[in-house]
Amino acid sequence: MAHGPRTVKRRVIDWLVYAAVRTALCVVQALPIRACDSLAWIVASIMCDVLRIRRNVTDENLRHVFSHWSDAQRLAMTRRMWHHLALMLCEIAHVPRKIHLTNWRQHVNLVNKRELVRYLIDVRPKLLVTGHFGNFEVAGYVAGMFGFPSFTIVRPLDNPHLDRYVSRFRQAKGQFILPKHGSAKQVDEVLARCGTLSLLGDQHAGPKGVWVEFLGRPASCHKALALFTLAGAAPMLLTYARRVCRPMQFDVGLEAVADPAHLDPALLGVRPLTQWYNHRLERLILQSPQQYWWIHRRWKGSPPSRGRRKAAVTSATTATPESGEVRRVA
Repeated sequence: MAHGPRTVKRRVIDWLVYAAVRTALCVVQALPIRACDSLAWIVASIMCDVLRIRRNVTDENLRHVFSHWSDAQRLAMTRRMWHHLALMLCEIAHVPRKIHLTNWRQHVNLVNKRELVRYLIDVRPKLLVTGHFGNFEVAGYVAGMFGFPSFTIVRPLDNPHLDRYVSRFRQAKGQFILPKHGSAKQVDEVLARCGTLSLLGDQHAGPKGVWVEFLGRPASCHKALALFTLAGAAPMLLTYARRVCRPMQFDVGLEAVADPAHLDPALLGVRPLTQWYNHRLERLILQSPQQYWWIHRRWKGSPPSRGRRKAAVTSATTATPESGEVRRVA
Protein backbone atom coordinates (compact mmCIF):
# COMPACT_ATOMS: atom_id res chain seq x y z
CA MET A 1 0.00 0.00 0.00
CA ALA A 2 2.83 2.39 0.81
CA HIS A 3 4.37 2.02 -2.64
CA GLY A 4 1.13 2.42 -4.60
CA PRO A 5 0.75 6.23 -4.49
CA ARG A 6 4.39 6.75 -5.46
CA THR A 7 3.99 4.38 -8.42
CA VAL A 8 0.92 6.21 -9.64
CA LYS A 9 2.64 9.56 -9.17
CA ARG A 10 5.65 8.34 -11.12
CA ARG A 11 3.45 7.17 -13.98
CA VAL A 12 1.64 10.49 -14.12
CA ILE A 13 4.92 12.41 -14.15
CA ASP A 14 6.31 10.16 -16.88
CA TRP A 15 3.24 10.74 -19.02
CA LEU A 16 3.31 14.52 -18.48
CA VAL A 17 7.01 14.67 -19.38
CA TYR A 18 6.35 12.59 -22.49
CA ALA A 19 3.47 14.88 -23.50
CA ALA A 20 5.66 17.95 -23.02
CA VAL A 21 8.50 16.46 -25.06
CA ARG A 22 6.19 15.43 -27.91
CA THR A 23 4.62 18.89 -27.95
CA ALA A 24 8.07 20.50 -28.12
CA LEU A 25 9.05 18.14 -30.94
CA CYS A 26 5.93 19.11 -32.89
CA VAL A 27 6.97 22.75 -32.64
CA VAL A 28 10.53 21.91 -33.69
CA GLN A 29 9.33 19.89 -36.68
CA ALA A 30 7.14 22.80 -37.79
CA LEU A 31 10.11 25.20 -37.77
CA PRO A 32 12.68 25.53 -40.56
CA ILE A 33 16.00 23.99 -39.56
CA ARG A 34 17.68 27.42 -39.57
CA ALA A 35 15.13 28.64 -37.05
CA CYS A 36 15.92 25.55 -34.98
CA ASP A 37 19.57 26.59 -35.07
CA SER A 38 18.66 29.98 -33.56
CA LEU A 39 16.42 28.27 -31.02
CA ALA A 40 19.30 25.95 -30.07
CA TRP A 41 21.43 28.98 -29.14
CA ILE A 42 18.67 30.23 -26.85
CA VAL A 43 18.40 26.81 -25.21
CA ALA A 44 22.20 26.72 -24.84
CA SER A 45 22.21 30.04 -22.97
CA ILE A 46 19.47 28.83 -20.63
CA MET A 47 21.19 25.50 -19.92
CA CYS A 48 24.63 27.03 -19.47
CA ASP A 49 24.00 30.39 -17.81
CA VAL A 50 20.62 30.10 -16.10
CA LEU A 51 20.07 26.48 -15.10
CA ARG A 52 23.83 25.70 -15.06
CA ILE A 53 23.11 22.00 -15.59
CA ARG A 54 26.20 19.91 -14.82
CA ARG A 55 28.24 23.08 -15.01
CA ASN A 56 30.86 21.81 -12.57
CA VAL A 57 31.24 18.49 -14.39
CA THR A 58 31.58 20.20 -17.76
CA ASP A 59 34.08 22.76 -16.50
CA GLU A 60 36.18 20.09 -14.79
CA ASN A 61 36.32 17.97 -17.94
CA LEU A 62 37.31 20.95 -20.09
CA ARG A 63 39.86 22.13 -17.52
CA HIS A 64 41.65 18.77 -17.63
CA VAL A 65 41.68 18.47 -21.42
CA PHE A 66 42.32 22.13 -22.24
CA SER A 67 44.40 23.23 -19.25
CA HIS A 68 45.74 26.26 -21.15
CA TRP A 69 42.27 27.72 -21.73
CA SER A 70 40.96 30.67 -19.75
CA ASP A 71 37.68 30.64 -17.82
CA ALA A 72 36.06 32.61 -20.65
CA GLN A 73 37.19 30.07 -23.25
CA ARG A 74 35.81 27.15 -21.24
CA LEU A 75 32.51 28.98 -20.75
CA ALA A 76 32.26 29.68 -24.48
CA MET A 77 32.92 26.00 -25.24
CA THR A 78 30.25 24.99 -22.72
CA ARG A 79 27.70 27.14 -24.56
CA ARG A 80 28.78 25.69 -27.91
CA MET A 81 28.40 22.17 -26.52
CA TRP A 82 24.86 22.91 -25.30
CA HIS A 83 24.06 24.41 -28.69
CA HIS A 84 25.27 21.20 -30.31
CA LEU A 85 23.14 19.04 -28.01
CA ALA A 86 20.01 21.14 -28.58
CA LEU A 87 20.59 21.23 -32.34
CA MET A 88 21.23 17.48 -32.32
CA LEU A 89 17.73 16.91 -30.93
CA CYS A 90 16.27 19.23 -33.56
CA GLU A 91 18.08 17.34 -36.31
CA ILE A 92 16.81 14.02 -35.00
CA ALA A 93 13.26 15.40 -35.14
CA HIS A 94 13.79 16.52 -38.76
CA VAL A 95 15.75 13.55 -40.12
CA PRO A 96 12.79 11.20 -40.92
CA ARG A 97 11.17 13.96 -42.98
CA LYS A 98 14.28 15.45 -44.55
CA ILE A 99 16.70 12.64 -45.42
CA HIS A 100 15.61 9.99 -47.94
CA LEU A 101 17.23 7.71 -50.50
CA THR A 102 16.49 10.28 -53.20
CA ASN A 103 18.13 13.29 -51.54
CA TRP A 104 20.64 12.01 -48.98
CA ARG A 105 23.57 13.55 -50.89
CA GLN A 106 22.21 16.99 -50.00
CA HIS A 107 22.74 16.21 -46.32
CA VAL A 108 25.35 13.47 -45.99
CA ASN A 109 28.91 13.22 -47.27
CA LEU A 110 30.30 9.70 -46.95
CA VAL A 111 33.98 9.71 -46.00
CA ASN A 112 36.09 6.66 -46.96
CA LYS A 113 32.90 5.14 -48.35
CA ARG A 114 34.63 2.47 -50.44
CA GLU A 115 36.40 1.04 -47.39
CA LEU A 116 33.33 1.44 -45.19
CA VAL A 117 31.01 -0.37 -47.61
CA ARG A 118 33.58 -3.11 -48.17
CA TYR A 119 33.54 -3.92 -44.47
CA LEU A 120 29.79 -3.54 -44.05
CA ILE A 121 29.18 -6.20 -46.73
CA ASP A 122 31.91 -8.45 -45.31
CA VAL A 123 30.62 -11.93 -44.40
CA ARG A 124 32.23 -11.69 -40.95
CA PRO A 125 30.58 -10.13 -37.88
CA LYS A 126 31.30 -6.40 -37.55
CA LEU A 127 31.67 -4.02 -34.62
CA LEU A 128 30.84 -0.34 -35.17
CA VAL A 129 32.36 1.82 -32.43
CA THR A 130 31.79 5.53 -31.91
CA GLY A 131 31.39 7.87 -28.95
CA HIS A 132 29.21 10.65 -27.57
CA PHE A 133 30.42 12.77 -30.44
CA GLY A 134 28.67 14.45 -33.35
CA ASN A 135 25.18 13.19 -34.14
CA PHE A 136 25.63 9.45 -33.71
CA GLU A 137 21.86 8.90 -33.97
CA VAL A 138 21.98 10.14 -37.56
CA ALA A 139 24.75 7.65 -38.36
CA GLY A 140 22.58 4.72 -37.25
CA TYR A 141 19.56 6.05 -39.14
CA VAL A 142 21.51 6.58 -42.38
CA ALA A 143 23.18 3.15 -42.19
CA GLY A 144 19.79 1.47 -41.86
CA MET A 145 18.41 3.56 -44.72
CA PHE A 146 21.23 2.30 -46.95
CA GLY A 147 20.32 -1.29 -46.12
CA PHE A 148 22.98 -2.02 -43.49
CA PRO A 149 21.04 -3.06 -40.37
CA SER A 150 22.78 -3.07 -37.02
CA PHE A 151 22.11 -4.09 -33.45
CA THR A 152 22.77 -1.24 -31.04
CA ILE A 153 23.35 -1.81 -27.34
CA VAL A 154 21.82 1.03 -25.29
CA ARG A 155 20.57 1.73 -21.79
CA PRO A 156 16.77 2.11 -21.83
CA LEU A 157 15.47 5.53 -20.82
CA ASP A 158 13.89 5.81 -17.38
CA ASN A 159 10.69 7.18 -18.91
CA PRO A 160 9.05 4.20 -20.70
CA HIS A 161 6.99 6.44 -23.03
CA LEU A 162 10.07 8.33 -24.20
CA ASP A 163 11.99 5.08 -24.45
CA ARG A 164 9.41 3.62 -26.83
CA TYR A 165 9.35 6.83 -28.88
CA VAL A 166 13.15 6.98 -29.25
CA SER A 167 13.26 3.25 -30.06
CA ARG A 168 10.73 3.76 -32.86
CA PHE A 169 13.01 6.39 -34.39
CA ARG A 170 16.06 4.17 -34.10
CA GLN A 171 14.29 1.14 -35.55
CA ALA A 172 12.56 3.01 -38.39
CA LYS A 173 15.24 2.07 -40.93
CA GLY A 174 16.47 -1.27 -39.64
CA GLN A 175 18.47 -0.46 -36.51
CA PHE A 176 17.62 -2.98 -33.78
CA ILE A 177 17.93 -2.13 -30.10
CA LEU A 178 19.40 -4.42 -27.46
CA PRO A 179 19.24 -3.52 -23.76
CA LYS A 180 22.52 -2.75 -22.04
CA HIS A 181 21.89 -5.36 -19.35
CA GLY A 182 20.73 -8.92 -19.93
CA SER A 183 21.38 -9.11 -23.67
CA ALA A 184 24.51 -11.31 -23.67
CA LYS A 185 22.70 -14.21 -25.36
CA GLN A 186 21.32 -11.92 -28.07
CA VAL A 187 24.76 -10.43 -28.68
CA ASP A 188 26.22 -13.93 -29.10
CA GLU A 189 23.48 -14.73 -31.62
CA VAL A 190 24.19 -11.55 -33.61
CA LEU A 191 27.89 -12.37 -33.81
CA ALA A 192 27.18 -16.01 -34.67
CA ARG A 193 24.98 -14.85 -37.57
CA CYS A 194 27.75 -12.47 -38.71
CA GLY A 195 25.64 -9.44 -37.91
CA THR A 196 26.71 -5.90 -37.04
CA LEU A 197 26.95 -4.62 -33.46
CA SER A 198 26.99 -0.87 -32.77
CA LEU A 199 28.26 0.52 -29.47
CA LEU A 200 29.38 3.75 -27.83
CA GLY A 201 32.99 3.20 -26.82
CA ASP A 202 33.22 5.96 -24.22
CA GLN A 203 30.92 4.49 -21.58
CA HIS A 204 32.24 4.25 -18.02
CA ALA A 205 32.73 0.59 -17.12
CA GLY A 206 33.28 0.89 -13.38
CA PRO A 207 36.21 -0.38 -11.31
CA LYS A 208 36.28 -3.76 -13.08
CA GLY A 209 36.74 -2.29 -16.56
CA VAL A 210 40.04 -1.97 -18.41
CA TRP A 211 41.69 1.37 -17.63
CA VAL A 212 43.35 3.34 -20.43
CA GLU A 213 44.24 6.97 -21.13
CA PHE A 214 41.46 8.99 -22.72
CA LEU A 215 42.07 12.69 -23.36
CA GLY A 216 44.91 12.67 -20.85
CA ARG A 217 43.10 10.98 -17.95
CA PRO A 218 42.56 7.35 -16.87
CA ALA A 219 39.16 6.08 -17.98
CA SER A 220 37.47 2.73 -17.40
CA CYS A 221 36.28 0.97 -20.59
CA HIS A 222 34.27 -2.16 -21.19
CA LYS A 223 36.46 -5.13 -22.10
CA ALA A 224 33.77 -6.62 -24.34
CA LEU A 225 34.50 -4.29 -27.26
CA ALA A 226 38.08 -5.50 -27.62
CA LEU A 227 37.07 -9.12 -26.95
CA PHE A 228 34.49 -9.04 -29.76
CA THR A 229 37.37 -8.31 -32.13
CA LEU A 230 40.10 -10.44 -30.55
CA ALA A 231 38.08 -13.54 -29.69
CA GLY A 232 35.10 -13.10 -32.01
CA ALA A 233 37.07 -12.23 -35.18
CA ALA A 234 34.87 -9.16 -35.72
CA PRO A 235 36.59 -6.19 -37.41
CA MET A 236 36.31 -3.04 -35.30
CA LEU A 237 35.26 -0.02 -37.35
CA LEU A 238 35.67 3.36 -35.70
CA THR A 239 32.92 5.49 -37.27
CA TYR A 240 31.50 8.97 -36.80
CA ALA A 241 28.80 11.42 -37.91
CA ARG A 242 30.11 14.97 -37.57
CA ARG A 243 28.12 18.09 -38.36
CA VAL A 244 29.83 20.35 -40.89
CA CYS A 245 29.10 23.85 -42.20
CA ARG A 246 25.48 24.13 -41.06
CA PRO A 247 22.59 22.14 -39.52
CA MET A 248 21.57 18.89 -41.24
CA GLN A 249 24.93 18.65 -43.01
CA PHE A 250 27.07 15.69 -41.92
CA ASP A 251 30.29 13.90 -42.66
CA VAL A 252 29.52 10.23 -41.97
CA GLY A 253 32.61 8.14 -42.25
CA LEU A 254 35.15 5.57 -41.24
CA GLU A 255 38.08 6.84 -39.19
CA ALA A 256 40.06 3.61 -38.71
CA VAL A 257 39.80 -0.18 -38.77
CA ALA A 258 41.21 -2.88 -36.51
CA ASP A 259 40.88 -6.06 -38.57
CA PRO A 260 41.66 -9.29 -36.67
CA ALA A 261 42.67 -10.92 -39.98
CA HIS A 262 45.83 -8.80 -39.98
CA LEU A 263 46.22 -7.19 -36.60
CA ASP A 264 49.48 -5.73 -35.35
CA PRO A 265 50.92 -8.12 -32.74
CA ALA A 266 51.37 -5.15 -30.41
CA LEU A 267 47.58 -4.86 -30.25
CA LEU A 268 46.88 -8.50 -29.36
CA GLY A 269 45.37 -7.74 -26.00
CA VAL A 270 42.36 -6.08 -24.47
CA ARG A 271 44.27 -3.10 -23.10
CA PRO A 272 46.27 -2.14 -26.23
CA LEU A 273 43.25 -2.54 -28.52
CA THR A 274 41.08 -0.52 -26.12
CA GLN A 275 43.75 2.18 -26.01
CA TRP A 276 43.89 2.13 -29.82
CA TYR A 277 40.25 3.03 -30.37
CA ASN A 278 40.30 5.57 -27.54
CA HIS A 279 43.24 7.40 -29.16
CA ARG A 280 41.41 7.58 -32.48
CA LEU A 281 38.25 8.78 -30.82
CA GLU A 282 40.37 11.48 -29.15
CA ARG A 283 41.53 12.72 -32.55
CA LEU A 284 37.95 13.11 -33.74
CA ILE A 285 36.93 14.97 -30.60
CA LEU A 286 39.85 17.40 -30.69
CA GLN A 287 39.01 18.29 -34.30
CA SER A 288 35.50 19.40 -33.28
CA PRO A 289 35.46 19.66 -29.46
CA GLN A 290 32.12 21.48 -29.38
CA GLN A 291 30.46 18.31 -30.67
CA TYR A 292 31.52 16.16 -27.71
CA TRP A 293 29.34 15.57 -24.63
CA TRP A 294 31.50 17.26 -22.00
CA ILE A 295 28.56 16.90 -19.58
CA HIS A 296 29.21 13.14 -19.78
CA ARG A 297 30.73 11.77 -16.56
CA ARG A 298 33.36 9.85 -18.49
CA TRP A 299 36.09 9.95 -15.84
CA LYS A 300 35.02 8.43 -12.55
CA GLY A 301 36.94 6.59 -9.88
CA SER A 302 40.56 5.53 -10.00
CA PRO A 303 42.32 2.59 -11.66
CA PRO A 304 43.13 -0.39 -9.42
CA SER A 305 46.60 -1.13 -8.15
CA ARG A 306 49.17 -2.44 -10.63
CA GLY A 307 48.93 -6.05 -9.41
CA ARG A 308 45.15 -6.24 -9.61
CA ARG A 309 45.16 -4.51 -13.00
CA LYS A 310 47.68 -6.97 -14.44
CA ALA A 311 45.65 -9.95 -13.23
CA ALA A 312 42.46 -8.54 -14.73
CA VAL A 313 44.08 -7.94 -18.12
CA THR A 314 45.61 -11.43 -18.19
CA SER A 315 42.25 -13.08 -17.52
CA ALA A 316 40.55 -10.98 -20.19
CA THR A 317 42.94 -11.88 -23.03
CA THR A 318 42.85 -15.66 -23.08
CA ALA A 319 41.55 -15.84 -26.66
CA THR A 320 43.14 -13.76 -29.41
CA PRO A 321 43.79 -14.15 -33.15
CA GLU A 322 47.22 -15.15 -34.33
CA SER A 323 48.70 -12.14 -36.11
CA GLY A 324 48.01 -9.05 -38.11
CA GLU A 325 48.06 -5.30 -38.54
CA VAL A 326 45.92 -2.30 -37.76
CA ARG A 327 45.28 -0.12 -40.77
CA ARG A 328 44.62 3.61 -40.53
CA VAL A 329 42.14 4.72 -43.19
CA ALA A 330 43.44 7.88 -44.85
